[in-house]
Amino acid sequence: MLWLILSVLSAFLQSTRDLFSKRSLQDLDEYLIVFSISFFTALILFPLVLFLGIPFVDNVFWIALLVNACLITIGRLLYMKAIKVSPLSLTIPMLAFTPLFLLVTSPLMVGEFPGIMGLAGILLIVLGTYVLSVKDMRRGYFAPFKVLGKEKGTQIMLLVAFFFSISSNVLKIAVQRSDPFFYSLMSSILISCIMFPVVLRKSKNGFHRIRVNSKLLILLGLMNALQSIFAMIALEIALVPYVISLRRTTIIFSVLFGYFFFKEQRIVERLTGSLVMVVGILLIILA
Repeated sequence: MLWLILSVLSAFLQSTRDLFSKRSLQDLDEYLIVFSISFFTALILFPLVLFLGIPFVDNVFWIALLVNACLITIGRLLYMKAIKVSPLSLTIPMLAFTPLFLLVTSPLMVGEFPGIMGLAGILLIVLGTYVLSVKDMRRGYFAPFKVLGKEKGTQIMLLVAFFFSISSNVLKIAVQRSDPFFYSLMSSILISCIMFPVVLRKSKNGFHRIRVNSKLLILLGLMNALQSIFAMIALEIALVPYVISLRRTTIIFSVLFGYFFFKEQRIVERLTGSLVMVVGILLIILA
């Protein structure tokens, strides 16, 4: 039962982080937020890793860490850009395409191939995407896809999903050669280092604005660290497919947050589409 609670809490915290990030993007840019989330996450994870102990790692770990940090940095910047320009209820569901893209990248990178359930999951994700804008079908059978295709945030988030599909495979290699908490700490530190010169170049008075908004940014880092910790603990005490499936409920939480906090419209079809996509993810994970 504990793993179930932790998995749902992890999904809820991730969605809450996105909610606060979207609000923050009204005053701050995506460079500051990505840097701050990684920096404060590292500060929070550091004492935990010292307490648990530092594992022995080899050169493969460091290579995988560097590659993944670069992928995640690009992915997170695009992620923040997507939720900045488009509704949460349209952008976050696009992350359902990450396991779909994994069906393409995993065979190439780690030799894993989908079964019948995986293919059924693909169809449900595509169907759920259609349902997100199903009311536009009166303008033509393919209108729902065209509407989403014109939404800048969904276009960007699809690219994020592709980056994350590659990142997931590299992450698997890195974690297998260390442990989840040490990997999370080192990844956060490295992303902070990558973003530091970017903030200096791209953000006007960036570090002054971090100091002024420090309470909010520390809160984002805390939520990010906690959702990661809860997920890691859940993965240690329960089957991986169950934990990952429950964590994907972040899509549903984000749709609800978009409706209640940003007054986003068409909640019924977007929530229905998100539920169908989550079922599709479940089939892919269990395949």
